[in-house]
Amino acid sequence: MAALLALSAAMAYGVGDFLGGVAARRRPATVVVLWSHVVGLGLLLALAPVVGGELSTRAAVAGGLAGLLGGCGVALFYKGLSVGTMSVVAPIAALLSAAVPVAAGLVAGERPTAAALVGIAVALAAIVAVSREGGARRAGTPGGLHWQPLALAVGAGLAFGLYFVTIGHAGDGVGIWPLVCARVASVSLFAALGAIRLTAPAGWPAEGAGPIIGCGLLDAGANVCFLLALDHGLMSVVAVLTALYPAGTVLLARYVLGEQLSPVQRAGLGLAAVAAVLIAL
Repeated sequence: MAALLALSAAMAYGVGDFLGGVAARRRPATVVVLWSHVVGLGLLLALAPVVGGELSTRAAVAGGLAGLLGGCGVALFYKGLSVGTMSVVAPIAALLSAAVPVAAGLVAGERPTAAALVGIAVALAAIVAVSREGGARRAGTPGGLHWQPLALAVGAGLAFGLYFVTIGHAGDGVGIWPLVCARVASVSLFAALGAIRLTAPAGWPAEGAGPIIGCGLLDAGANVCFLLALDHGLMSVVAVLTALYPAGTVLLARYVLGEQLSPVQRAGLGLAAVAAVLIAL
């Protein structure tokens, strides 16, 4: 069950991130994050009573802190996707977002099975392979990953990894209420930044809002799957499976935006499938 939920989270994150990256090419990343999180908050508020659980102080604090980390990470990530090559930026962020919770889980005493450990190693190798620049570039544009998208990807990956660790310490029996608190925190942050003009004005983008709405719904759904997966499996395993999300982003970038994949990146996608099977075992 944990593997299925984590892979569902990875799929939803991958498609949602693609939509968020597309939206951030038309308007500021902070605006995309704000309104996609508003949409996601609506979905989470509707699902929370159905899922059940009780909100504790610990869950509220963990959720709020995770929301600030995740919101900043998503803003950096969408900006990176908008200025760099999606099929390169996404896997770099994913590698770090997986490494942080794996390290935290092992330090905390988690002991995955031998097959899962091999799967984790293969998954990390897959993420590295998919992040190789090679021929990855948007059709008709020069390739290469410059310092700005690289820095944005690294910052986003570290923030995502800390988000996973923080939300994983929300406690038991809390349902998805920590995610509600996380969304409230991130929406409040970016609304406040927009109000005092530290970021772009936060008005609702009347035109071309489809990708933002889709991104918000998928991202919220992915977070639900991730949190529920933690109830059934180890953080070090769930986080790595979830971090396979660049596969979806890369494939959509390839077939929708025309970004080319190198042979190494194709091999990385194959390794990701092998890793998912090993970890699921």
